[in-house]
Amino acid sequence: MQQRVFTIAENAPVARDTYRLHLTGDTAAITAPGQFVDIRLAGRFLRRPVSVCSWSDGALTLYYKVAGAGTAQLSTLAPGTELDLLVGLGNGFDVAACGETTLLAGGGIGVAPLFGLAKCLLSAGKTPVAVLGFNTAEDVFYENEFKALGVQTVIATADGSRGTRGFVIDALPERFDTVCACGPMPMLKALCAKTDKPGQISLEARMGCGFGACMGCTVKVKGGYKRICKDGPVLVREAVIW
Repeated sequence: MQQRVFTIAENAPVARDTYRLHLTGDTAAITAPGQFVDIRLAGRFLRRPVSVCSWSDGALTLYYKVAGAGTAQLSTLAPGTELDLLVGLGNGFDVAACGETTLLAGGGIGVAPLFGLAKCLLSAGKTPVAVLGFNTAEDVFYENEFKALGVQTVIATADGSRGTRGFVIDALPERFDTVCACGPMPMLKALCAKTDKPGQISLEARMGCGFGACMGCTVKVKGGYKRICKDGPVLVREAVIW
């Protein structure tokens, strides 16, 4: 973990209540897709954790959904604004543990970290296939970016206004070796009930410190307890208790 100052290069809406945040700064602490950063906002006691979408040397892309006062404040910040970030937090997805064909199952804002994972899988010579679930067509984002990588991508919307009508589990491909998923808990639970393929699941929890000191995000798993911020957010699916 490192504390670094980043500068906003872009902070723009891309879908309903969903924003893309491009930052410039030192990304050396980010080592795996699925890690997150913790953003300090003026006047807020707790930082805001946001999953890393993708990164390169000196640049970082995040996606966030406006869901409360903190993210609403974040959405007002203009390019050129400096942000204090804790960078390289959590354990991400293990690319080496993924099979030749890996299903990337994303729900809502949980789609974002799977894009960075897709890029890493492709670099490792593996084949990702993506199923991205949203409530309506107004919520869809990142479809074109996944397709631009050459990734087979299917969109599902709960109301049928875009792609397959239904949820992620209604649009699964016929064949895949492993699964990596990120999204709301009901989606993750339904996915794990639908397929018995091995894989990795990115979980969410309310966080205090973001780096394992306060124990506020501890959850019970098979064999004990895990801190989502420190031991996760990515866990092997077999460890998760539904």
